[in-house]
Amino acid sequence: MRRAFLAFALVSLLFESPALAGDAEVKAAQTVIDGQLKAFIANDGARAYSFAAPNVKQIFPTADLFMSMVTNGYPPVRKPQTYSFGKVQETGPTSIVQQVLIVGPDGKDYEAVYTLQQQPDGTFQITGCSLRAANSLST
Repeated sequence: MRRAFLAFALVSLLFESPALAGDAEVKAAQTVIDGQLKAFIANDGARAYSFAAPNVKQIFPTADLFMSMVTNGYPPVRKPQTYSFGKVQETGPTSIVQQVLIVGPDGKDYEAVYTLQQQPDGTFQITGCSLRAANSLST
């Protein structure tokens, strides 16, 4: 419970910062996330893995290992019923944090917070994703 609160507090602080990414950067980051989610839905592990940044690929050196981690640890991300983009924040000149609201395969609401880093070739890749049940977001 305490860990979830601390994660929520950190995410809240990130989204309260005044710096905002430009429209082109936001669109590019969202296109990457959308592409990866569509690849997950299509069971295309190689394509889903292609959106991962080098730091993720260092931890999960093959698409199969990556897909196993996502399948076992992130079922709502692996098989979302629906998803939509929420708040976005530029946390540095080449990094973006993007909230994604997901309805998981269990019909429950989740919040995924993606971090993306712009690569030397100008593209964005996903450096991480945290996931939590969104029941505490309900009013």
